[in-house]
Amino acid sequence: MTDDTALRRVRDLALLLPEVEERVSHGQPTFFVADRQFAQLRDDHHGDGRLVVCVRTSGSDEQAMLIDSAPETYSRPAYLGPAGWVSIDLSTDPDWALVEDRIARSWELAAPQRLLEAGGR
Repeated sequence: MTDDTALRRVRDLALLLPEVEERVSHGQPTFFVADRQFAQLRDDHHGDGRLVVCVRTSGSDEQAMLIDSAPETYSRPAYLGPAGWVSIDLSTDPDWALVEDRIARSWELAAPQRLLEAGGR
């Protein structure tokens, strides 16, 4: 998959969610809700040769469970990993339903209560 295709797909999924803003953070396309980051596309981040989307998890337990259960899909991203985030590999043909679900779940973890109470996604 090309980085343009992945960016387009990730962007489409993220921007479907309420009150999402895209901006560049640390040189990467990053998605925010209420000024809280919830997804970041990384293409060859610091020369790692990987194409991934980084998303929030509920914490280190969920992060470990995801990585242990599917290490070919999930990994611990640099800088965001200590906060419980995971990266999802987009370099091959990813399961886009899974990517959509993880982006939406990450949005829920970052969104303010008023958006969640209004029905969220």
